[in-house]
Amino acid sequence: MTLGVLALLGFQLVDSAFVARLGTAPLAAQSFTFPLTFLIIGVQVGLGIAIAALISRALGAGEMARARRLGSLVLMVGGVIMALLALVLWWAQQPIFSRLGADAATLGLIRGYWAPQLLAAWLGALLYFIYSLFRAHGDTRLPGKMMVVTSLVNLVLDPVLIFGLGPWAGLGLPGAAWATVLAFGSGLVIAVSRLRRQDWLAIGGLRDEAAYSARPFLGIAGPAMISQLMPPLAAMLAISIVATLGEASVAAWGLASRLETLALVVVLALTMSLPPWIGRCYGAGDWTQVRQLLRLALKVVVIWQLCLGLTLALTAPWLAQLLAGSPDVRSDLTVLIRFLLPSYAALGVCMLVVSAGNALGWPLRAMLMSAARLFLCYLPCLWLGAWLAGLEGLAVGAAVGNVLAGWVAWKLLRRMLAVKSAAEGKKTVLLSRERT
Repeated sequence: MTLGVLALLGFQLVDSAFVARLGTAPLAAQSFTFPLTFLIIGVQVGLGIAIAALISRALGAGEMARARRLGSLVLMVGGVIMALLALVLWWAQQPIFSRLGADAATLGLIRGYWAPQLLAAWLGALLYFIYSLFRAHGDTRLPGKMMVVTSLVNLVLDPVLIFGLGPWAGLGLPGAAWATVLAFGSGLVIAVSRLRRQDWLAIGGLRDEAAYSARPFLGIAGPAMISQLMPPLAAMLAISIVATLGEASVAAWGLASRLETLALVVVLALTMSLPPWIGRCYGAGDWTQVRQLLRLALKVVVIWQLCLGLTLALTAPWLAQLLAGSPDVRSDLTVLIRFLLPSYAALGVCMLVVSAGNALGWPLRAMLMSAARLFLCYLPCLWLGAWLAGLEGLAVGAAVGNVLAGWVAWKLLRRMLAVKSAAEGKKTVLLSRERT
């Protein structure tokens, strides 16, 4: 999953790197769309969390027929929900981007890019739901391989569709979106053909299963979706703060956002692969292994992110030169990399705790943790830093917010596991007395 996520996020960074060669204005236009793209991803990830949690718990309890029915339901319902969301965002694009701070020229660039980008997002969501189904059944190889395949297709098509080939001039900024459409479309064809070979879907009994599973599904998907929607909302507020610092800062912030997801590749892979495993342990009542898994995952996240963050911070000028074309954008991006990347060790802890909370039946606590991270730790520090010291203050404020969020998440996880241990101890004592 790490290799697959690395490939997937790498092609998003490649998109931005190619668009940066078109100039600062197209890159800034693309950066304004990131919060809404994250909004779409947030909804699909929230649904994917519920898919993986319910199906893995059913498999852990030996309920194979129910797991098949759940697989069919979530693919159908998820596709309809994501299509409706894409239509709403296309219809409301002008007021949304205007309020984010885009001027008339930027709105014109966004208009040609937004429709194919929404189509790509919908295809990507369908592909993600199929990946979630495979992960819930313990197969992480196919999703990883398919992420690599779609990334390679996008990498080949990006320069052709953006800049053209031979006498053909290319599509410019919309070419990046159309390359993603073709990449996700090809991946969807392969994934569906592989899914048809598995006995993981059912046709009969879907109505009864929908009535039976709607409440537990919404109990997980609702808080998880809200948790996933809060980062896009925070990203919208953050980019409105960055927009006050100028176009170059917006462009640099967009590149830093893409670099952030790439730098967090191990964390993202763990948040995808760990919950199904934890869900099976939860279904089987094996809390000892749950604790061992979480301890190991947290150690990996902290050590890896600190080493990677410090290395990238030291090489920030060269990395910024590789990604950005404008000298102003390179300068701002260097500052953001130096302060933000090392703080992702703490951010990774928070992300892992939220993911584990959803898998362990604590979706409300996970949602509250997400809210505290963004609206009590991250955004206030971001705004205060920008107000006090411009872009440098903004970078420092964002880093401080990430560190605070990681510390709060760690304290919350320790408290939740302590409560569970106490409950297990009482249960063991009661069973012992009953036997006596």
